[in-house]
Amino acid sequence: MRNYWSLLPAIAIAVVLVLLYAVPTLINPQWTTTVLGLFKQHPEDADPAGRRMTPKRIQSRRMLAGLLVVVALALVGFNISLNREANGCYQAAVVWGATDAAQAGNQKRTSDDPCITMIYGTFIGDGSGEVLEDKQQPVAAYQLMGDKKPKYLKWVQNAPKYDEGDLLIGIAADCALDLKVDQGKDKVTAVIDRAQPCPPDDEISLTPIKLKEPLGDRKLVTVGGKELQQINPEMDSWPTVLKELVTGG
Repeated sequence: MRNYWSLLPAIAIAVVLVLLYAVPTLINPQWTTTVLGLFKQHPEDADPAGRRMTPKRIQSRRMLAGLLVVVALALVGFNISLNREANGCYQAAVVWGATDAAQAGNQKRTSDDPCITMIYGTFIGDGSGEVLEDKQQPVAAYQLMGDKKPKYLKWVQNAPKYDEGDLLIGIAADCALDLKVDQGKDKVTAVIDRAQPCPPDDEISLTPIKLKEPLGDRKLVTVGGKELQQINPEMDSWPTVLKELVTGG
């Protein structure tokens, strides 16, 4: 899986260098002016009076230092945001059933970018159509797309739009075309219309299902009348990712 923690050393060095200049400047701009004056090639030629700062220069230096502090915080926030995105997509893919690595004999491999190839919206198929096989394979889980809109969907490839469906069904990518959903009056039935089980896969295809009527008391079931498990994968919160950043988790 993509890991942006590897950017942390470079970001940490940049932040420390910025703060070494910005913090003293915010407190007293004259300090940094004096210290920087020590590194001049011919400090004996410098005019001490010229190093005295006017109120206008003090204000401009402090504004610059404040801007640099904002830049430092933005660098940290950028790293947290990237990791939150990657980890959120990865965790969602695993919850939906994606394997952590390609299976033996499977030429596909788990990409370093889970938002692109490990989990994505279905490119072909919407769950409609008649069931043709005498024996079908079960669907394991679903996720509601109602008021609590899954944030990880904003990052995945070909992401289903929130108004495209009332619920999501995620299955192994190789079986996406075989998903069939029948909306009855007393239940909604989802099956994979193939005789053989879907092999373990490191890619999950998410299909949005638009309900003809509100779900209400209807159950979502699969082969044998077994109820589907409702899951709710979501991206980690900013505090959680920040804690991982600090602790190296």
